[in-house]
Amino acid sequence: MTAVVVAGIGALTAATIWGEASSHVAHGLLILDIAVGLAACALLPVLLRWPVPGALALAILAAVSPAATPAATFGTLHVAQRRAFLVAAAVGGAGVVTHAIRGLWRPIESLPFAWWLVLVVVAEAALVGWGQLSQARRALLDSLRERARRAEAEQARRVAEARAFERARIAREMHDVLAHRLSLLATYAGALEYRPDAPPERLARAAGVVRAGVHQALEDLRGVISVLRDDEPADGTHPQPGLTDLDRLATESRDAGTPVDVVARISRPEDLPGAVGRTVYRLVQEGLTNARKHAPGQPVRVLLDGRPGDTLLVELTNPVGAPGAPEPAVNGSGTGLIGLTERVRLAGGDLEHAISADGEFWLRARLPWPE
Repeated sequence: MTAVVVAGIGALTAATIWGEASSHVAHGLLILDIAVGLAACALLPVLLRWPVPGALALAILAAVSPAATPAATFGTLHVAQRRAFLVAAAVGGAGVVTHAIRGLWRPIESLPFAWWLVLVVVAEAALVGWGQLSQARRALLDSLRERARRAEAEQARRVAEARAFERARIAREMHDVLAHRLSLLATYAGALEYRPDAPPERLARAAGVVRAGVHQALEDLRGVISVLRDDEPADGTHPQPGLTDLDRLATESRDAGTPVDVVARISRPEDLPGAVGRTVYRLVQEGLTNARKHAPGQPVRVLLDGRPGDTLLVELTNPVGAPGAPEPAVNGSGTGLIGLTERVRLAGGDLEHAISADGEFWLRARLPWPE
């Protein structure tokens, strides 16, 4: 593009010199015009590198000879396309002054000076306006490209966050469901390992429980995957657990050797939202799983207390262990309470857990229960 502009300016300069050659011969200015035209062409690389100094130098040459006018015109346009309006206006004003000077000492016989000055002012103003318009358009396009780039980056960030959230959700569901079921299996498997002398009927019963537990674990896993694919399974074969499933959960723990006492002081349990009920189920499930892991055989007390329009209190307490107690059947990863805290927080509640001075572990959650 630059080569085309330079070639065009050179052609205009040559045409200008050729057009006035006959009158220049009489005045002896042809050589001056040729020299000025060559100097103007030589200044074009300077203009491209340093726009303002190059444009001012070309404007000065335009005061000497019309051969520099094409290059000076391009210089004004070039500055207007790349510099602020005040700088471009100053360069355009310099062009008006230099062309006015040339009009005074080298007037055009067929054109009065006043009209010449008007034409020069209009031309320089048009060049400055055209250049500023081009600059504004280029800035707008750059801004639109940047906005598009930012929008793409924001979309990519949202996709990454959605993937991370979904992975965390899958991990949380897997932990809540499988950790409870596998801890039960580990308890029965430990009984088979440490009591091989037990009566055959008890061994068979324990093996049957392990087999049924494995089958149930697979069913739970299918249910989790189905729920994660679609929050509301269409076939209804894997409904989400809730408050009504706590009795079954307690029975499973009692069968595995953990005494569980459930105290429910809930008014209108049928009005409890399903999401809160699922959170309560996962909370109790995780508490019972941790009790089997870290205090096997110790009793667990579950307290539920709340009413609509207030908060729902869920509290689990159990001794941390007793001297001579069996070792935990399963070693925990330490992430269950972290995931549980996040689940309760997402439900709008808060979770606390600690070990009291008398050696009792307590897990307490408060969940909102809208009217």
